Order: sequence, then structure tokens, then C-alpha cells
Amino acid sequence: MTHFGIVCPSAPGHLNPMCTLGYELKRRGHRVTIFGMTDARNKTLEAGLEFQPVALKEYSEAKIAEYYAESGKMSKLAAFRHTIKFFRNTASIMLNELPSLIKDTGIEILLIDQTFPWVITTAEYLNIPFITICCALMMNRDILVPPFYTPWQYNPSWLFSWRNQIGYKILDYLTQPIQDTIDEYRQKWQLGKFVINYTFHPQELAQLTQQPAEFDFPRSSLPACFHFTGPFHSQASRKPVAFPWDKLNGKPLIYASMGTLQNRLIGVFEKIAAACQNLDAQLVISLGGSAKPESLPKLAGNPILVEYAPQLELLKKATLVITHAGLNTALESLSNGVPMIAIPVTNDQPAVAARIVWSGTGEAIPVDKLTVENLQNCINKVLTDDSYKRNALRIQYAIASSGGVSRAADIIEKAVFTKKPVLAC
Repeated sequence: MTHFGIVCPSAPGHLNPMCTLGYELKRRGHRVTIFGMTDARNKTLEAGLEFQPVALKEYSEAKIAEYYAESGKMSKLAAFRHTIKFFRNTASIMLNELPSLIKDTGIEILLIDQTFPWVITTAEYLNIPFITICCALMMNRDILVPPFYTPWQYNPSWLFSWRNQIGYKILDYLTQPIQDTIDEYRQKWQLGKFVINYTFHPQELAQLTQQPAEFDFPRSSLPACFHFTGPFHSQASRKPVAFPWDKLNGKPLIYASMGTLQNRLIGVFEKIAAACQNLDAQLVISLGGSAKPESLPKLAGNPILVEYAPQLELLKKATLVITHAGLNTALESLSNGVPMIAIPVTNDQPAVAARIVWSGTGEAIPVDKLTVENLQNCINKVLTDDSYKRNALRIQYAIASSGGVSRAADIIEKAVFTKKPVLAC
């Protein structure tokens, strides 16, 4: 038995897949502890995993809810800057608290969310091996691939490679506060220079991404220990969610969700409802906890409106998904062969939307360009052109062939056994 420590954001798009992975490792006889902020406690315990709180003084549940409420009203660069500020504060707190917590808990290997690069410094300081898990869009830098925060499409020409370089320079500038915090602790702990560029680290045993290779742009190189495992989805690690199943009328189902973070842009839900009201279909909207259904004004077409939805079950019945382009929702949709219309808001969502378009599995409309008319046009296009469904089924097959959480756990256990980086075949 190995005692794994998981460090990741408490946002559902990160915590859900990490809990699924932790649940699978526990099922195989290992011990798993998640280190996170207090709002991750209930989800962690529901998955049958151990929980170790971090930043109890700085981030109460009320304080975290306030952050989510502020973030949910923002979009594009303002929201991205808001996330960076939160991550900078999180980095400072975790670098201060994690070393003693990890030592006292007896962690043998760390599973680190790729969006938390400062935890690598903690692993290095404690001399603990680690595995990187890409719960969000993989951030590995490649001159051919646009930065993860951009909506740019793939183009291998020198001009667009130069554009990508500029994009990475801008990203370095925006994330400099996080880099400065890491540098401060590395100097204090007498560690060498570390640059946030998501390359291979000597203590790293593997890098795993939920993406199948078919849902990423072509790349010039990746670390030898990088694995496309496919998504970590399991109903077993999720708490059941009530839903009025009796209200489904048998018509083609359109499922709309703007996730659980940038989901307080109520006007987006109003436009989605207006665009779908005259279709021979039934619309289900999940508010992702942003509001109670009764607090919203009456929406056009009288869609089924719920605070939270049993997403995995609904996607099995869906004909089309309208999404914020969070990676988990995109992959869950494609796991069911369902095409999408993406309305990206911020963070890695524009880049996920770009991959939806590039893979031919849907269309995308930036949130600031969203109108009822252009959404209607996209809906009609995706529903009437069979190529979107065919491409969604193609990616569905790729996901099914990737191995998912079982293959991820196999790689992790091999790393434990060999104590060496697990190379991709």
C-alpha cells in the first residue's frame, strides 16, 4: 500500500477528476489524502478519501464563496487576472503550510494538479517523487501550440509560431506574481532556479492528461513520460443529484451548462433559452450553483431549470450540449458522442473551444460576441450537419480507447513499483 497525497484546486473541474482518480487508487488498496481548502472537504469525504485542510485561517467557506461569486461575474482578461491573484495567494499559503502537513501525514508520492506548479517546489524541498495530473487543458509549452488562455487556432507556419511566442511572453508577464512567490521560497530553502514552463522535473515520475491525443493540436515534442489517458469519469465517486426526470418529454434534448465558476452571467442563460425556444427540442439548463431557479426571471420557452444537474446521466440522453468549454464538460460530452456549442468565458476555456472547432465536434462563440441570432445559427448548423456528430463519435472512440482512470492508475502504480519515470509507449 502507498499513501498518495493529492493537491489540487477545490473547483469541481479539478476536484471531481482528482476524486475519481483517488477513488480508483483507494479501490486498489492504497491510501489517499487530498490537501485542499475547506470547501473541498465534503466532496473528498463523499468519495471515501481522507482530507487535510489548508489555509483554514485565510480562506473560510464564506471567503471562498465570495471569491467564486466575484469570479462568476467576470469574463475574459479580468477573470483571468482574478484567478492569477487567487493562485498567487494560494501559492504563498501552501508553500508555507504544505511541508509540515505532508511530512506529518506520511505522504509517499504526490499527485499534483498542473495548475498548481508551486507544489513541485514543496515536493523538491521534501525530496518526495510526484506525478503531474492535467485536469484542465494541458499547459505544456510548444512553439506550434497557442498558449492555453488564447482562442487561437492551430497553424504551424512561422508567422503563427512567432505569434505563439509572444503569447507565452504575455503569459509569463501575467503570472510573474506566482513566479515571484515560488522564487522567494526556493531561495529560502536553498533550491535552484525553477521556471513555470511545465517541462520535465527530475523528481517527476509521469505526466497524465485527461485529453485524448485526438483532442489536442499537433505538437513538436512532449516529455517522454507524458501520457494521454483520457478523462477520469465515474459516477461512483459523485454524490447523486436530484432531477425531475418525469419532466423530460422525449424530444431531442439540449443540455446547457456554464460550469460552476464563471456561471453568474445570467444574460447568457437568457440568450440560450431564447435561441432554443422555437426548436422541436427540450432544453435543460444547469445553473451550476450560481443561483436558485426561482430567483431567475421567466426564461423563454420554459426550459427545465435546475441549480445542479446529474450531468453524466443527462449527457447519455443529449443531442447537443451548450457549454462554457470547461475541459471536463467537453470531454464528458465527447465521451457520449455529443457535439457542442462552446461559449468560452476565461482561463483555458477559449483554448478548449478552439479544440472543439479544430476537431470538428462543434462551434464556438466568444461570450462577448454572443447574441440570440448567432447562437441560433450555430445550433441549426450543428444539428443539421452530420459531420459534427460523426466527429464527436470519432473522439468518443478515441476516449474509449485511451483507458481513462484505470490506465492512469496503472501508470501511477507502475511508477510506485519501479520508482522511475514511466515512459509512454
